[in-house]
Amino acid sequence: MKKIHVATGRPYDIFIERGLIRHCGEYIRKITKSEKVMIISDSNVFPLYGETVRQSLEEAGFRVYTHVFLAGEQSKTLDTIAEMYHSLIGNSFTRKDMVVALGGGVTGDMAGFASATYLRGIDFVQIPTSLLAQVDSSVGGKTGVDLPQGKNLIGAFWQPVAVLIDPDTLDTLTPHFFADGMGEVIKYGCIKSEELFSTLETQNAKEIIEDIIFQCVTIKRDVVEHDETEKGERALLNFGHTLGHAIEKEHGFTDISHGQAVAVGMVMIARAGEHHDITPKGTAERIARLCQKYHLPVTDNTPVENIVKSSFNDKKSTGSAVSLIVLDKIGVSRIFSVEKSAMLSFVTKEYV
Repeated sequence: MKKIHVATGRPYDIFIERGLIRHCGEYIRKITKSEKVMIISDSNVFPLYGETVRQSLEEAGFRVYTHVFLAGEQSKTLDTIAEMYHSLIGNSFTRKDMVVALGGGVTGDMAGFASATYLRGIDFVQIPTSLLAQVDSSVGGKTGVDLPQGKNLIGAFWQPVAVLIDPDTLDTLTPHFFADGMGEVIKYGCIKSEELFSTLETQNAKEIIEDIIFQCVTIKRDVVEHDETEKGERALLNFGHTLGHAIEKEHGFTDISHGQAVAVGMVMIARAGEHHDITPKGTAERIARLCQKYHLPVTDNTPVENIVKSSFNDKKSTGSAVSLIVLDKIGVSRIFSVEKSAMLSFVTKEYV
């Protein structure tokens, strides 16, 4: 078992262990005096792990309730959050009770947001079951939902009281969703660790996935501890995301996944950095090759003009400018502000 401590305003521990999901109740009982737990999960994950988690929680002495919503990014709405509130209210949950988010990034983001806002905040535990959630979204306390105008535009910073990562749950992922998570894994190598990036190039990530998860979570822990509410360094975690989120929006959050869109966004921004002499020549091609190795797309047929326009609704947009993350080289990243009026030319070869 690997343990990572996160020293944020509400400190907590992250546990990484194969088979942990069968014993989650023991871990959660050690950190809370709550009597009631609401498992929030989706229609894909709950049939796989819901009863295992329920049984473990009941054996640890909790009264367990469940709320299951329709799987998919299209469910990441305020209407779905309202349904979660109804379940919590209908079962008389108080501030002393707890939510367990069981699932991928969509589940964690929404269950976390519901926890952050129900009665002005109740505790929640993350049990991420997708690679994307295990390496990224379950850690750091970002919660939220989408609006038609853009992704994660409504949200709150609300740290979990624990994150329980069981790599065995990745065995039930389809190749598509494993690749989806690799988009975020590659991002960590790009922004903070050339060593991780090289490892991904020379080895098969799936064969060393526990170590990969540990490296990614450690990087994110370090960044979040320095900048919990994204006033500076934490923005580096958004490499590829400004354009990636815009691509997701242009696809209606349906036929391209988050990791796929981020992969395309990373390649686009790396190419833009090369055109502007920020990023060394060949970096974008190196990123593209690695994305392709892990079955991620590196281009999208959405017109660049549409992607750029949609990016203006991104959370990183401030006034007349957009804060992009660029690479000085693989493993070294920084914030680079671009005026909205120059965004289109910045991400195309014509930029001067």
